[in-house]
Amino acid sequence: MSAGSILVVDDDPQIRRVMRVALVASGYIVNDAKSGEGALEALRNNKYDLVLLDINMPGIGGLETCRLIRTTSEIPIIMLTVRSSENDKVEALDAGADDYITKPFGTPELLARIRAALRRSPLSTDGLPESLALGEIEVCFNIRRVRKGTLEIPLTPKETDLLRFLAANCNAPVPHARLLQTIWGPDYGDEVEYLRVFVNHLRKKIEPNPSSPQYLLTVPRVGYQLQVPSKR
Repeated sequence: MSAGSILVVDDDPQIRRVMRVALVASGYIVNDAKSGEGALEALRNNKYDLVLLDINMPGIGGLETCRLIRTTSEIPIIMLTVRSSENDKVEALDAGADDYITKPFGTPELLARIRAALRRSPLSTDGLPESLALGEIEVCFNIRRVRKGTLEIPLTPKETDLLRFLAANCNAPVPHARLLQTIWGPDYGDEVEYLRVFVNHLRKKIEPNPSSPQYLLTVPRVGYQLQVPSKR
């Protein structure tokens, strides 16, 4: 059986060949594209389990390609780039990427990131809440929706898992490393910028005033805490 189907998007033919050889040897079915336009066409015509997407490409760049993919699909996306600053990582995650890997990278690191991204639902839902009430806001985890009156706002899989885990530990701070290892996988722990991006996205969806949060709180030098109003 195949380990999954991957679309590799990079304008460098040598990089595409190297990744194809490594991924096929690990049991993946691989297709490739040399541009953002080619990636969008491939995704329209075929079904993939994951996209490896280079940021720096001519034509439609990787970030814009990622944003366009996210308008219609929740497929896991790992961004590939030679840039390694925190701002670059935040930009990739803001565009909708699940993860980020800096070139040059080794095959073991790439395969570990792929396995983590393909783990679409890392949380066991046993004992976790099915819904959450925050004032006039209701979160339905099973259908990944935030309801604000008649308005429904979708949650991504990562946003759902992060908020659900915080809800299971409500009114108590959860350390960065524990959140990262629970949501992304055991190989993570230092990627605090990942949490910052996804928490900011969640605040825009659940907070009456995202710039002054009252539910999803930052605990300085520790992690994050979901403050749930007590029932009267």
